[in-house]
Amino acid sequence: MMNLTEMTMYHQPVLLKKSVDELVWNPAGTYVDLTFGGGGHSRAILEKLSPEGQLFAFDQDPESAANAGGLNLTFIPANFRFLKRYLKLHGVPKVHGILGDLGVSSHQFDVPDRGFSTRFEGPLDMRMDTTKETTAASILNSYSEGQLHQLFGMYGEVKNAKSLAQAIVSERVQNSLQTVDNLKQVLNRFAPKGREFKYYAQVFQALRIQVNEELDVLKELLTQCAEVLLPQGRLVVISYHSLEDRLVKNLMAKGNLVGEVQQDFYGNIQRPFRPITRKPIIPSPEEIAENNRARSAKLRVAERIVS
Repeated sequence: MMNLTEMTMYHQPVLLKKSVDELVWNPAGTYVDLTFGGGGHSRAILEKLSPEGQLFAFDQDPESAANAGGLNLTFIPANFRFLKRYLKLHGVPKVHGILGDLGVSSHQFDVPDRGFSTRFEGPLDMRMDTTKETTAASILNSYSEGQLHQLFGMYGEVKNAKSLAQAIVSERVQNSLQTVDNLKQVLNRFAPKGREFKYYAQVFQALRIQVNEELDVLKELLTQCAEVLLPQGRLVVISYHSLEDRLVKNLMAKGNLVGEVQQDFYGNIQRPFRPITRKPIIPSPEEIAENNRARSAKLRVAERIVS
């Protein structure tokens, strides 16, 4: 079993105390950690539970399973898009709380062979579930110019997305894009001076989202949460970019992913959640100084309304 120090090395949890304090309102309840990773959030949840409490932890990355050894939880080696299905398989129709720490783990960023980071040379992989076929390289070498343009513009908010897409399609005719350095050589022609690393990050984010279907997966998850949570149950989500945060905010505030108020025949607003946090909670300057990856994190919390 990994100790707390080893777990932190694998992945340093963001907003750990605040997220877990907001999540666990009934120590004897049943909770879900959607993104187990190194087990940091799960361990903190377990410390707040009584012997009657239960924790189910999801993670699609095969490497994370080793971190679950010795912890008093049920580990589910699957994508959290299958939340309701797997809880049903375990005989759990409703839970008291759901925690999701979205994004990439520190371990995934720090292993060059995973291809998530611009800091290391390695294959353009970016798969969170390494059993899947689609990689960043396969996207770069097979998508049409129009598809790449849309991808970089929509998921990376890259301003010169069209020009970049054209360059990639031209480059791959002569040289297949297979490694981080292959891609960075193309990006260097378009990155603003002095902002190269931000530009790399935007492009890598776009590819990572597409490889892992992150927004589609998040949408599938969020549409299940109201049905799975008990009255007063807590939904706690930490997001790292505006595309994720907008979906979470819309669900918590309006009850749907598009952010439109829905009313019944009598004009009563229909929504399954009550936001606990009107504005997102962000990490303190001290936490950001200790863990730079926390700088873009936003924590939102909502409570399942008694219907």
